[in-house]
Amino acid sequence: MDFVSPVLDVASLICNCLGDRADHLRRLPQNLISLRAAMEKLNNVYKDVKERVESEENLEKKKRTHVVDGWIGRAEAMEKEVNELLDRCDEKNQKKCFGTCCPRNCRASCKLAKMVREKMDAVAELQSEGSNFQEVAVPLPSPHVIERPLEKPVGLDSPFREVWGLLQNKQVGSIGIYGMGGVGKTTLLKKINNKFLQSSIKAFDIVIWVVVSRPTNLERVQETILDRLGIPHERWKGREEERKAEEIRRVLKTRKFLLLLDDIWDPLDLMRVGIPPVGDGNESKIVFTTRSADVCGGMAAQKSIKVECLEEKEALSLFHAKVGEDTLNSHPDIPKLAEMVAKECKGLPLALIVIARAMASAQTPEEWESNLQKLRLYPKDVAGTENDLFSVLAFSYDSLPNEATKSCFLYCSLFPEDYQIPPEHLIQLWIGEGFLDEYDDIQEARKQGGKIIRMLKHACLLEVGTTHFILNGEYLKMHDVIRDMALWLACEKGKKKNKFVVKDGVGLISAQEVHKWKDAQKIALWNETSIEKLREPPRFPNTETIIGRVTKFRFPSGFFTNMSVIRVLDFSKVEIRKLPTEIGNLATLQYLNLSGIMIEYLPIELKNLKKLRFLMLDWLRLEGPLPNQMVSSLSSLQLFSMKFFSSLSPTDEIMLLKELEQLEHINDISIELTSIQSIQRLFKSHKLSRSTTFLQLKGCRGVNQVQLVSPSCIKELVLDRCYELEEVKIIHFEKQAVPSKFPNPQCCFNNLLSVRIKGCKKLLNLNWLIHAPKLQYLQIENSRIIEKVIEDERSEGSEIESGLSVFSRLISLVLFNLPKLESIYEHPLPFPSLRRIFVGNCPRLKKLPFDSSICMSKKLEIIEGQQEWWDGLEWNDQTLMHNLTPIFSIPLKC
Repeated sequence: MDFVSPVLDVASLICNCLGDRADHLRRLPQNLISLRAAMEKLNNVYKDVKERVESEENLEKKKRTHVVDGWIGRAEAMEKEVNELLDRCDEKNQKKCFGTCCPRNCRASCKLAKMVREKMDAVAELQSEGSNFQEVAVPLPSPHVIERPLEKPVGLDSPFREVWGLLQNKQVGSIGIYGMGGVGKTTLLKKINNKFLQSSIKAFDIVIWVVVSRPTNLERVQETILDRLGIPHERWKGREEERKAEEIRRVLKTRKFLLLLDDIWDPLDLMRVGIPPVGDGNESKIVFTTRSADVCGGMAAQKSIKVECLEEKEALSLFHAKVGEDTLNSHPDIPKLAEMVAKECKGLPLALIVIARAMASAQTPEEWESNLQKLRLYPKDVAGTENDLFSVLAFSYDSLPNEATKSCFLYCSLFPEDYQIPPEHLIQLWIGEGFLDEYDDIQEARKQGGKIIRMLKHACLLEVGTTHFILNGEYLKMHDVIRDMALWLACEKGKKKNKFVVKDGVGLISAQEVHKWKDAQKIALWNETSIEKLREPPRFPNTETIIGRVTKFRFPSGFFTNMSVIRVLDFSKVEIRKLPTEIGNLATLQYLNLSGIMIEYLPIELKNLKKLRFLMLDWLRLEGPLPNQMVSSLSSLQLFSMKFFSSLSPTDEIMLLKELEQLEHINDISIELTSIQSIQRLFKSHKLSRSTTFLQLKGCRGVNQVQLVSPSCIKELVLDRCYELEEVKIIHFEKQAVPSKFPNPQCCFNNLLSVRIKGCKKLLNLNWLIHAPKLQYLQIENSRIIEKVIEDERSEGSEIESGLSVFSRLISLVLFNLPKLESIYEHPLPFPSLRRIFVGNCPRLKKLPFDSSICMSKKLEIIEGQQEWWDGLEWNDQTLMHNLTPIFSIPLKC
């Protein structure tokens, strides 16, 4: 009976394989087929997801989401596991194990069959998950904090510690910082921002800085945040407010953020902006600055902190630093007088800085005593923080040397808050207003305008704005507190509210309000601002200036009929289809700017403007020619500007030049020419050539040589797609041609500041640039033959004249699409003024003209180019390479 026990054991095992296990085993062949099919579907989904991820990572510079990255890893692991399982099944099948009743084989076969069934479900679930990804990658994170420019703060340690402590408090989500204008709120906010630059501190995923200003522009706030978050423009540009808010909310709800909002004037609806709620355990924070404690309440700040004025010791320290040791040490009595002046500022940092600068040049006790007495004449306890501030800040205004400078300063208040003001445009407006009438020559008036700008900057009444390398210039801006003070002064300390009318983005202005402007001296309308239809013509009997920089402007009937003293009209960059003919009746008009407008035609009545001195038609899109004899009828015209205007035929260009030549007072011409006949006409006329300050030669057929007359007033030269141009020669006023070697100092372009050369395929030699010792901006593009920017001809016996440095004033150098360019200059140059270099598609340029043995510009901020080009540069000095590498950057478009 010994055989009975094994038989029973086998029978027992077989029974165990019955039920679910037997079912798995019975379905195994079909399940294996299904598993392979499911795995193939999963592989297809895996490939699709992987391709999407790689495409967005490589082309859109995004980063795969953690969810997708995890899924890819699980899919790859699943493929490996399934392949191993299938291999085992194939091996068992080859050994015929699935059909035997061997106890060992039966148990293993059942287990394997069950695993196949489970893998089928797992693969299907994984495939379903991968098929439903809406988003596979997100934009690469920008730096978690961007440094804000900040001088060493004085007297903010206490409020800083208080705010910093609240940022560590998980129960506090929003913090309001308030106080009077100029007290240091923005400085405190910058200090908080920059504290997060320390590598050991990363309490937030991202720190976002937004300047809100007045009037509150919710769209501008949203777009600043969207840009900071790196959300692609195509996802929100031109979309409605709610869509932008959704994009912001979608990203911020996944991040721990710190939002810093500077200069809020009215409560800002953060839900409309798209900011998720803070303070409910998500650890994100909002800190904002305002002048009003009411705004803190309106913004539901959980904590409000008031920034107080400086203590006496701190105030005196700041005052001393701004006055300077030289002035303080110029007489033994001055330190005590300085202490007395500093006390008059009541610890207000902005007032201390402004007045200290005004006193910096006062080096006798008598000057200090006189100025101290003037300062004390102002009331000290005027109700309202703005008046307290203005009464102090007005001291700096009163210290300006003359009425012309004061008028120039007040004029800056016509621009909106945070507006970047082009200095050249500002000076032209000043001249048009008559502030610089003592200078008959426009160029002399411009120089004086430049001096006034420097004076206002030194007095902290104007600030340096952004630098726009492409548009060749450093912009100006006015601090909002200073601007408010200037408007207060312009309106006779608030007594005449509508003397200066400035409206920025206020929407539709009612007719009733417009009629209140009858006493307005100056009117400035900006951005999204318009006037409702008027039943009767407005009366502006005292109005001297109208600046209409709005999106669209529809002239009410008879708009120009009641302007008896108007001097300046600026409607540049405005959508205007038709200009009323009564504009020709403005007998006092001296400045007319129609740049950038698109209009059917210019009314012939413009020829009646006999006092017009400035006419700007840059970027004008005109459907026909200029009216015949219009320009030559403007008998007082001094400045005529028609930059980037290509609507004239060669015949029309010559007619225009003839008309300009007839003008007795013309001495500043900006013009674009497109034909050889026009160029010849210009340079053959001594009057025209000596008056041209901007010259663009565009697409000039048949022109193989350009002869520039020296000395010249040209400030900006553009050679654009002159395909046959081979040579530029300099002609001295004695008619002697100067070859393109290093120049005689007597024969040069001392006024030339900017040169742009684009698409001049045959122009090889650029040595004539040496004739421009004050050149600041140089841009060379799309030339197939240029090998050297400046060719070293000293080997031929020519020497650089002493006192004439090559590119010593150059600020920006742009070299693009120059496939044969090998050298900027053969020998190292100091470039003492250089701030930016851009090199794109210049594969043969292997060396930069720098040398660590030469004192290089400390102003160099950025070198832009392709990584391949930078990596291929040859360096004689590795130290130089290491010094320049931190400022190398790959541009967004190269």
